[in-house]
Amino acid sequence: MSLSFLFRLIFFIISLLAAPLLLGLIVRVKSFFAGRKGQPLLQPYYDLQRLWRKGAVYSKSTSPIFYLAPMISLAAILAALALLPLPGYGALFSFSGDLILFAYLFGLVRFVTILAALDTASSFEGMGASREAHFAIFAEVAFFITLATLARFTGSLSLSTIFENQLVQINYAYSPALALLVVSLFVVMLAENCRIPVDDPTTHLELTMIHEVMVLDHSGPDFAFILYGAALKLWIWATFIALVVISSFPAPTWLQPLVALGVIVLIGVLIGVVESTMARLRLTHVPQLLIGASVLSLLSFIILR
Repeated sequence: MSLSFLFRLIFFIISLLAAPLLLGLIVRVKSFFAGRKGQPLLQPYYDLQRLWRKGAVYSKSTSPIFYLAPMISLAAILAALALLPLPGYGALFSFSGDLILFAYLFGLVRFVTILAALDTASSFEGMGASREAHFAIFAEVAFFITLATLARFTGSLSLSTIFENQLVQINYAYSPALALLVVSLFVVMLAENCRIPVDDPTTHLELTMIHEVMVLDHSGPDFAFILYGAALKLWIWATFIALVVISSFPAPTWLQPLVALGVIVLIGVLIGVVESTMARLRLTHVPQLLIGASVLSLLSFIILR
């Protein structure tokens, strides 16, 4: 086993362990803005442990799709994590065209979640599935334009190659393209991970929920899979943005993972700030926000030299 592969494996394991901590950080930031003590930083781990000890309840109207969906979703997110490169060292698994698979794995997560929501025969969950599918159209356009931008200016369809340290000569830092790309990715991350201003992960009003209403009937270990998968997905998105930021600045290989970790923490703080200072958008305004993110990605594609 090479030293590089060992580092990538360690990064994969650390991601598995640390992902819920990012959710805890966001809650602590929101508690700070609200002037409250708030939940412990490790509360997401306690919630997962509590759910894992419970039993799952299944409605008579559901089929095997309902209880397979959380496991398939988590498996797809784990596969996406394996394709995500460690800064300076590459991904655990990589091949030409893996950025397309990376994007479609998130599509698979959405697809099986929507299927499970429709499988419950609940009008509320069907409503949430409809909203999720509608907003995903706009979010995926912005994300694919971002991937196209990265692929065009690196000449590669592999995430590991795109984010290699040797590609510093792209000179993102001397162009507004980097800022446009990062802002677009941040907006799409908020939408994909059901955060304010697109969705509110803490609301309990079915009429205003998008993602949360789709998982109302899940319980016990199944719901633990969903929550853990959501934490991993947020960690992957934060890491991806960190890779875009640090790939444009020269740094020693050994230092890049530490810089990426700092950027991930900063992203967690920014999410907490956004959720503490902004209200949720009206559902009719969400497509406008995501179209704006697509425009920013397209401008980045045009002006990046």
